[in-house]
Amino acid sequence: MTETKKATALVLAASRRGAADAVAQTQGVSHKCLVTLDGVVMLERVIREVKNARGIDRVFVSIESEELLRSVPALSAMLDSGEIHYVPSADNLYKSVADATAAIENPYPLVITTGDNALHTTEMVDHFCEEIARDKPDAAVAMTPASVILEAYPEGKRAFHNLKDGGWSSCNLYALANEKALETAKIFEGGGQFGKKPQRIMKAFGLIFMIRYRYKLATIDELAASLSRRWKLTVQVIRMPFADAPIDVDNPGDMALTDHILKSRRLAAQ
Repeated sequence: MTETKKATALVLAASRRGAADAVAQTQGVSHKCLVTLDGVVMLERVIREVKNARGIDRVFVSIESEELLRSVPALSAMLDSGEIHYVPSADNLYKSVADATAAIENPYPLVITTGDNALHTTEMVDHFCEEIARDKPDAAVAMTPASVILEAYPEGKRAFHNLKDGGWSSCNLYALANEKALETAKIFEGGGQFGKKPQRIMKAFGLIFMIRYRYKLATIDELAASLSRRWKLTVQVIRMPFADAPIDVDNPGDMALTDHILKSRRLAAQ
């Protein structure tokens, strides 16, 4: 039996807002992923969880300079030991991913995440990797049902993608299996935040997709099938049964919530 090839991980950690980033300003650091949450630098926490996943082999971090990684002692040590590798970021998300795949030898399958997903755990990454290893889609995106999130956080306020089969929230976990799938990442040339900027959905996915999305005329799998036909490859939605998976640190409120959850996890584990 042929052993399934482990994935290469790419952690996107560049700053998109510079000095105006409100999260970074709370602690006077250059990048929001360099803030400290419950005693650990956020980017360090994310990288540790990713690199400990069974389905991950190499870990590359996309950021403006290697010096930024070396400003965190633990990450500097990981660079020296070869546990992680630096790749320079570009002007936008798509170009950062494209440049990384060009620089990394044999990069696929590639699992992409971001440096502000402080609540991601090794278990979450393993679940995602196991699903893509089993089904082998060309491209995959991790999504958590709103029902899972609201069961854990009934008072939480989140912007869901509301579809025919209920609400969904992106977990900032993506997979690309080949060069052809890389073309799908072009939808991120203008950034992410599709749920908060519906006009970007039409530009990225087309009018018919936008209508089906806007008026809840399709399930999430039907939309994935639509994209598969549009792009002539297989696009799969990986269901994440983890309420914390979609929570990232976009603003000081998210930061406070994330810090609270991390402290609660630590105390519960004692």
